[in-house]
Amino acid sequence: MHSFIEVCAGCGGLSKGFMDAGFKPLLINEIDKTACETLRKNHRGHEGVINQGSMTDLRLEGLSPDILMGGVPCQAFSHAGERKGLEDPRGQLILEFNRLVNECNPKFLLVENVKGLTTHNQGKTLESVLELFSNGGLYDIRYKVLNAKDYDVPQKRERIIIVGTRKDLNISYEFPEPSPRKVVLRDALKNVPKSEGELYSEEKRKVLEMVPPGGCWVNLPVEVQKTYMGKAFSSGGGRRGMARRLSMDEPCLTLTTSPAQKQTERCHPDETRPLTVREYARIQTFPDDYEFCGSMSRKYRQIGNAVPVMLSLHLARSIKKSLENI
Repeated sequence: MHSFIEVCAGCGGLSKGFMDAGFKPLLINEIDKTACETLRKNHRGHEGVINQGSMTDLRLEGLSPDILMGGVPCQAFSHAGERKGLEDPRGQLILEFNRLVNECNPKFLLVENVKGLTTHNQGKTLESVLELFSNGGLYDIRYKVLNAKDYDVPQKRERIIIVGTRKDLNISYEFPEPSPRKVVLRDALKNVPKSEGELYSEEKRKVLEMVPPGGCWVNLPVEVQKTYMGKAFSSGGGRRGMARRLSMDEPCLTLTTSPAQKQTERCHPDETRPLTVREYARIQTFPDDYEFCGSMSRKYRQIGNAVPVMLSLHLARSIKKSLENI
């Protein structure tokens, strides 16, 4: 059975996809206590390999995984807020990840990150990361920006996927082909189990009731726009996330860590309310029996930060195919 080690595992979207494809976890590491509780609750039979702690404390000598992978923290490169790249302390975790590569010598390495990494510092940050991961030519490194909506996920979510293969093994690898099936929000929201969810204030609810499916603040009367948008009204720019109502006939917009943030509104297509926790999970292609621990806000955060399970499954199958041909 092929095996993996995962760091920065979050609530388990990436590992769930790989386990569904038949991979065995040797170690799953996550620093957040609540996310670890979620991992233990859902990865039954593998509780012993789930470790709560910092990646910097890990030592992997003696372990030989087929894959070392992880959603190495993306805040340093994210479009939201200032991007400091490798100078940010969180960017340093990429260096720690590479240390682990050297310690366990995996056949594959896989890193998921935000699309903003491709443009940060005119692409120089990505260039540095790729050079680092090549480990002086020991690994062939490639990357591709994949959109989750092309891989059976009802969500527009672009992420850079970096894959490295050990040169001495002459591994042939191709990124997964897009699925011919296109899934939209209507497919995801059929018979969703009832669950907790955020609520709008009465004031916000009245505003969003005026927005049609697929619409946003531009569909509001001008006077309402001015009041709701405040300073943002006159500052120009796209800002199409504000007062945004989703459409049943499209994939969902990228889920964030909260469905009711003003800049990234995710209003239900037919009802005037934010998406619930279970709706969030459906859109990220977690099964209905996948349980999330912690407070409601922590559940939203875990799900919003996850790698969609179906995207992970497609990646796992593409890597498995290569491993079977070594």
